[in-house]
Order: sequence, then C-alpha cells, then structure tokens
Amino acid sequence: MLRRLVAGELTEDEALSELRRIQLDELGGKARLDLGRYLRRGIPEVVLAPGKTPEEAARLAVAMAEQHGQGLVSRMTDAHREALAALAGGMRVVLYHSSARVVREGFAPATVDGKVGVLTAGTSDVPVADEARMVVEACGLEVRLDADLGVAGLHRFVGPLAAMLEWGADVLVVAAGMDGVLPGLVAGLVDVPVIGLPVSTGYGRGGAGEAALTTMLQSCSTGLTVVNIDNGIGAGAAAVLVASRVGQRRRLEKKAATTIAVAVPPSRRPRNNPSTARDASSPPGTANRSAKTRTARKRPSNTHGTPRRRRP
Repeated sequence: MLRRLVAGELTEDEALSELRRIQLDELGGKARLDLGRYLRRGIPEVVLAPGKTPEEAARLAVAMAEQHGQGLVSRMTDAHREALAALAGGMRVVLYHSSARVVREGFAPATVDGKVGVLTAGTSDVPVADEARMVVEACGLEVRLDADLGVAGLHRFVGPLAAMLEWGADVLVVAAGMDGVLPGLVAGLVDVPVIGLPVSTGYGRGGAGEAALTTMLQSCSTGLTVVNIDNGIGAGAAAVLVASRVGQRRRLEKKAATTIAVAVPPSRRPRNNPSTARDASSPPGTANRSAKTRTARKRPSNTHGTPRRRRP
C-alpha cells in the first residue's frame, strides 16, 4: 500500500481509508477481523469454529485469506470442513486434524529463521498439538511433530527427543493429557525453552485436563512454561515468538561476523623459504653457539725484542 502511495496509484485519503480498513474490518455487524494483527505481532488471527455456524466460520476464514493471504480456523467439525471447502473456491485449503488454513493463490508466508519441535505424550493429544503446528507453519517457521512418546514407555521418547535437538529446535511444545508428566520430564533434560500444553484426555477425576494442568504447574523442572488446557493456538503462538527472536539473534550474529570478516584485511602469507643460519635464532636464554667471533690478529714480534721506530 505504501508503494502504491509513492507511485501515485493512491491518494493520501485513499491510503488512510485503506489503513483503517486493514486494521479493523467488519463483516455483517457480527465479527470484526483484526487484519493488522500479523503486522503488529507476527501471528495471524485464528477463527474459533465452535459457536459459529459452518457458513459463518468459513466466510470469516475466506475473508482473511482474501485480505491477508491466509485464514486460519480451529476446532472444526465435519460440517465446518465441508462449508469451508465449498466457499474457498480456487483457494488452497491446508487441512490439519481439526483445523485448517485457507491460502490465497500465490501467497506464501515470509520465511523466518526458526525451528519449533512439537512432542505429544499420546496419539489422543495430536488434535491439540496440530493446532500449534498450524500456527507455526502459518508464520513461516520450520516445525516437526513426533507423537506417542508418553512416560508409560520411557524408551520411546529418548530417540525422538535426541533427534529433535540434533535437528536444531529452538523451542519445544510438549502436549500431554492424563497425568501430564512428559513436559516436566523433557524440561529437566534439555537446555531449550519448553512449553507445556495440557490436553483434556483421561478418565474420571481430572480427565478434563485439570490433572495434567496441575502437574505441569507444579513441575520441579525450572523454567517450564504452561498454557491453558487444550490451548494449542496459544502454545504455537508462544513458540513462534520465542523461535523468531532466536532466529533474529542468529541472523544478526551472522551479519556481524560477515562484516568483521570483510573489514579485517587478509594477513600476509608467511615466507615458506627455510631459515638460514643467519636468520635462525636460538631459543630464549640460550647463547648462539654458531655466532662468529672476531679474533685479534697477532702482530709478528721483532726478533730484537724492541719494536722498530718509524722514520719521520
């Protein structure tokens, strides 16, 4: 929009009007889309499908995709998914477990130098963890997800965790239901930020996620950060902010190292010729035994015992 203003394609009043519309867009008096959120925070707005009819949720997601390039919707039912597919038209719909991302043709999020790893204790935790993965991908960061690594079989999670660290994850999101022990265990073993994501899977008392949330909040692992129950969107957003800042720091360090390398002139190549006896020096504290010493020339003595006097 600023480029169009400079090029003369927009007047100042038209640019001001478009700026206001980009910051706040109203759809039918029911929803106000915050289209400027991604510019402010680097995280797009996400439509929560429950509480909205399938058509309303689909219309909001498509409107965001038209204006912003992509629209995110979470907690979809089959009816929401069908309405989204019907309304998206020629747009690309990226499906996750119970979430989706509508992408306008030709749009791709700006690539961000950051990596986010997502681990789940069980396969029942994948739907919530997939929401975090959707947010990370929508923000242009790399993400990997490994599932079914719960503490009921500790041998299962050691290998994937080591592989995740070797991959270079800047932050880990660990989703767990039941007793919710896995995030605290991971946080006690690694030196990267860990975000605990409690999930409402389990039985009886605490089966709605309260037990997992309490366990994570009471973890002995220092530095473990915890989001609310089933808040995959919040966990993904927090991971994006952390990994993006780490990536920014990494880029600045690379740029500084390149600048220093260019500014410092290359050193002269040392002489490869072997040192001669004249150039060689002895170790400190050692006399140079090969040094030449001058000896006084002996004057031949007179046979008479007294030197002959010179004539004037």
